[in-house]
Amino acid sequence: MIKNKNISQGVDYPMIWLYSILVAIGVLCIFMVEFSEGSNWFTSFIGGKTNYSKQLFFAGFCALVATFILLTDSKLFTAFANLMYVFGLLLMVATFFIGKNINGSKSWIPMGGGFYLQPAELCKIFTALALAKFLSRQETDFSKLKFQLIGGAIVIAPAILSILQHELGLALVYSSFLIAMYREGLPAQILIFGSSFGVLVIASLIIEPNTLLIILSVIAVMLIYFARRQARRNKGLITTIVIIWMISAGTQRFVIPYIFNNVFECYQSTRIYSMVGKDYNCAENVKSLKKQKAGNEKAPKKPDDYNVRQSKIAIGSGGFAGKGFLKGTQTRGKYVPAQHTDFIFTSLGEAFGFIGCFIFLIIYLALLYRIVLIAERQRSTFSRVYAYSVVSILFFHFAVNVSMTIGFFPIVGIPLPLVSYGGSSLLTFTILIFILLRLDADRQMVLR
Repeated sequence: MIKNKNISQGVDYPMIWLYSILVAIGVLCIFMVEFSEGSNWFTSFIGGKTNYSKQLFFAGFCALVATFILLTDSKLFTAFANLMYVFGLLLMVATFFIGKNINGSKSWIPMGGGFYLQPAELCKIFTALALAKFLSRQETDFSKLKFQLIGGAIVIAPAILSILQHELGLALVYSSFLIAMYREGLPAQILIFGSSFGVLVIASLIIEPNTLLIILSVIAVMLIYFARRQARRNKGLITTIVIIWMISAGTQRFVIPYIFNNVFECYQSTRIYSMVGKDYNCAENVKSLKKQKAGNEKAPKKPDDYNVRQSKIAIGSGGFAGKGFLKGTQTRGKYVPAQHTDFIFTSLGEAFGFIGCFIFLIIYLALLYRIVLIAERQRSTFSRVYAYSVVSILFFHFAVNVSMTIGFFPIVGIPLPLVSYGGSSLLTFTILIFILLRLDADRQMVLR
């Protein structure tokens, strides 16, 4: 359904400029990594054989998709939100049967011509639309547990499929929808609980188990002591503290070790441990031992943080002002693995240094801030929820990817939106952003 109207009417052009600048920076970074000295840069750009020429082609295709979206009736997204969500889930399920295994993840569908589609990426769009559709219904009262569980199920379903596809990074992205749900009334206690669990996991990795148990016990005793007066009026307070202590103690002694040894792959546990400066013993990993016995995996090696070390060396070598355009030795020397995808930020840091990184971060934060402003000016709950879903997804990707390259977060294979190489990734974020721009252009309408 195409609207017969001026495409520029009501469109937020600052957003389009920020989007275009970031896409251009991405092509430039990929070019800096892969361009060979002595080659004709113009020929290599239009030849379609290099990653930067392919990314330029992807950008051109995304521009056509963006134009089509801006010409589309906003009501189309509300009408087909649930149908697109079901289609996305079915597409993810289809990868188990027709998908191609790439780097240990069977989450790609061959499209011909050397191009692959990753349904888990596209499903982020469908999940954002489905969640917005659900929360905008008149009968939805998100202060009630029933509706909170339904909203959580909408988000968790594609996350579980991503885990089954060995895409832990993409599965983690779906946790970003909590921000959108919190804006719509999700109790803060749930976010506090999630944050507390994260702190407990990190403490379990850093502190010896018995020592941590003693610390948790001391904290519980101190809370009981200081809460003894309130406990006279609230008789269940002491019981609540004891139950929380038991859950925390059981989690750190049994649940967390089980997850690292039985749920995660050896390399995943290794990366998380290396983030806190610890070594993980792959001999304790049940999945690794099973694969080793089946002959599908070699004996576990000593944990290696080579990727992060090389990434930090590359960024650090840029110094304050950087080495200059096409002057990087670490990134152009291919010392950093996944240089044009997950670790694309390192090329920016080495070439343009602290100044370049600072300017880049300001541009990206300006994009995120602009989306928040757009979200808050919506009359429609559907548009507001969708806008917060978009900014949450972008922020999660941005924060995790940059933190990953400087060693503040384990390597989970999350691209830098609009900058990292990849057709599926660029298309996904383009669609996310331009659906938002289409909805914002019709912000005087109330969509459901």
